[in-house]
Amino acid sequence: MIPLLGIAAWSGTGKTTLLKALIPLLREKGIRPGLIKHTHHDMDVDTPGKDSYMLRKAGAAQTLVASAKRWALMTETPDEAEPDLYYLASRMDSSQLDVILVEGFKHDEIAKIMLFRKAAGRETTALTPDAHTIAIASDIPLPGNDLPVLNLNDPAQIATFIASWLAGRK
Repeated sequence: MIPLLGIAAWSGTGKTTLLKALIPLLREKGIRPGLIKHTHHDMDVDTPGKDSYMLRKAGAAQTLVASAKRWALMTETPDEAEPDLYYLASRMDSSQLDVILVEGFKHDEIAKIMLFRKAAGRETTALTPDAHTIAIASDIPLPGNDLPVLNLNDPAQIATFIASWLAGRK
């Protein structure tokens, strides 16, 4: 199983911004990251008007669109509960990945780095790491904390921490 590492935070903390910076930094370290992102919004990865979109909307339960550059599998799940993170991860090609970064699914029992940004409007007392939290990335000091505290504004430091965490799992 590919290691899962959650990036967990309240909305507006900068999860996506951090991930956009982390992914190329991890690749520079020879780490091949995948990504699973949860959204509460209705989303569509297909383009209205395209053949694949029209065929999927005609009622195909699964549609796979492929080219020489990439492929995407879309599965319709209108009557199902929220997707299971481990099921989704099992759909990814383990031969291509060293870690799956997870945005969202913050209550799942996976290793995670929690983010805290003062400007997001929460108090540090609201920060409640669980037993799976391996570090906190913050833009302010967090005294009295037993976990490693990383600089939220230093993605290179966070990438180095992730690389060390992955090396320690082998």
